[in-house]
Amino acid sequence: MTNILHIDASARAFSSAESPYGSHSRRLTGRFVRKWREAATGVERIVYRDVGQNPPRPVTGQWIHAAFTKPEMRLPWMAETLAESDELVDEVLAADIIVAGVPMYNFAPPAQFKAWIDNVVRVGRTFGFDRSRAGDPYWPLMSHAEKTLVILSSRGDHGYGRDGRIEALNHVEKSIATAFNYIGVTDIRSVAIEFDEFADERLQASIREAEAKVDTLVEVLLKERREREAA
Repeated sequence: MTNILHIDASARAFSSAESPYGSHSRRLTGRFVRKWREAATGVERIVYRDVGQNPPRPVTGQWIHAAFTKPEMRLPWMAETLAESDELVDEVLAADIIVAGVPMYNFAPPAQFKAWIDNVVRVGRTFGFDRSRAGDPYWPLMSHAEKTLVILSSRGDHGYGRDGRIEALNHVEKSIATAFNYIGVTDIRSVAIEFDEFADERLQASIREAEAKVDTLVEVLLKERREREAA
């Protein structure tokens, strides 16, 4: 059984496959999960988290105080402060594949998704810290978990991809990869739709290309997981 954590971060509530004003990133995550269910054998567990419509609470001073207090020394209010973060971290820890729909807003992920990252990149849960440790006092806690992160994005302009004309302005995939590498998730795949603001045939062609890439990615990941299970 594969555990999939399906996250949508778009402020748009509907998929562009359902509404002309819908979200392209939701379109891609929905397609990924649907194709996975169709192709997979056995029972698949899908956990859904819509941070676009229900964003996590942002990190506060009390959150930081609680997170950096040793668990055995936490007061009741600290446990309550960290309860939502604990739930989000538990979902990440349980997931084999994290499918994240993250549109580009002003060159970076939406604030809702950044709040989610701030809740799951957490000392003692997803990364370790020991100031007395020789060398680097930080270390990832999920290096051996064999997790895969799939980033499915959308952009208004074009040329944000590798070697693209404005690749340097793309802080979506790179910033997310930095955070996940830090906690030990290094297997990261991505697909994106571009030309959204142009709303012409170039957008339609980009949607078709991205959907085909998602279909292929599902096939590749299924094949990899089956080979790993058979080894």
